[in-house]
Amino acid sequence: MQEARPLRADARQNRDRILAAARDVFVELGPGAPLEEIARRAGTGIATLYRRFPYRHALMRAVVLDALERTAEEARLATEEEPDAFRGLARYMHRALDIRVAAVIPALLDEISMDDEEIRAVSDPGVKLIQGLIDAAKRDGALRPDVTFGDIGTLVVRLSRPLPGSFPREVNDRLGHRHLDLLINGLRATQGAEADIGGPAMTFDDLQEMRRSPSPD
Repeated sequence: MQEARPLRADARQNRDRILAAARDVFVELGPGAPLEEIARRAGTGIATLYRRFPYRHALMRAVVLDALERTAEEARLATEEEPDAFRGLARYMHRALDIRVAAVIPALLDEISMDDEEIRAVSDPGVKLIQGLIDAAKRDGALRPDVTFGDIGTLVVRLSRPLPGSFPREVNDRLGHRHLDLLINGLRATQGAEADIGGPAMTFDDLQEMRRSPSPD
């Protein structure tokens, strides 16, 4: 099978702008958001959007793949560039907030299967890298021993949601990073700290099982 030809620089920039705009619009307005609004924010015509993504589902799937690829790359860079695993984990969490992966994927969960083979191929390496940072930070004695992958993932999800009311986007984003810094301080290991946490300690597999289970009425 012949490989797809690489995009020209201008076409790649158009695609990146469309994906970034679509991510933000889907977070704000949901999967049924007007595609015209996405094109407007991307600074392209609606014809350009349809030429690149003929169907809404193709656009949503591309947004999810792009967010997963970006976060996996951030996890890789944090692992390779930060000699301190706890700092690497904190760096990854801040970058995940910027990419808004934990906001856009929940917004599109009913539309996109996360068990899709291509999506899993992008997601799984990132999961392994993040789990590696968690395990290394525990071995170093810097991360609370009772912190799980599920804790890290759901903390980022909660902080990624836009605040209610009329908070400007810039203020919302800055508050997200401030609140993440406060939470990161709570992740540090201290003597006896592990006795203070209640509730379920969930692994990545637990999160996957919860996602697959039907919601109670």
